[in-house]
Amino acid sequence: MALRQIRVDGDDILRKKCKEVKEMNERTETLIDDMLETMYDAAGVGLAAPQVGVLKRIVVIDVDYENPYDNPYVMINPVILESDGEQCGDEGCLSIPGKVAEVTRPNRVVVKFLDRDMKEVTLEATELFARAICHELDHLDGVLYKDVAEGPLRDVEAEEAMYEEEDEF
Repeated sequence: MALRQIRVDGDDILRKKCKEVKEMNERTETLIDDMLETMYDAAGVGLAAPQVGVLKRIVVIDVDYENPYDNPYVMINPVILESDGEQCGDEGCLSIPGKVAEVTRPNRVVVKFLDRDMKEVTLEATELFARAICHELDHLDGVLYKDVAEGPLRDVEAEEAMYEEEDEF
């Protein structure tokens, strides 16, 4: 496994539509392992293949803060079949470091994908997991969260500094 460079906003590859994965091979296995290692190293909850420069329909997600590394999801050729409800909150992205913005996403999604063994899986996800799925699947079609944000991008460090000053009073 190896860390891969995370592409940042402005890199053309982040705006391209990814191609479906037709078969599992050694290169794809290595890509998945590298994506997981890169995501964990960057303290992210999800990563899509174009974020590491590969135009394949693959995402990795792990929203389990208490037991990271235990059960990450590898989704190959994922498709959202159903969505409902609504949640609104701040989102960030490893490809837009240091920024957040408010985004509305479905509170529940049903997603179909192939796992690492190329077996079809259908999964229901809610809350943060649903948000992460929607965010990462957008990457596969060249969409960044800033494109669907309800307001401007905000600087994380500036907001943290503001909150620290408020705590001093």
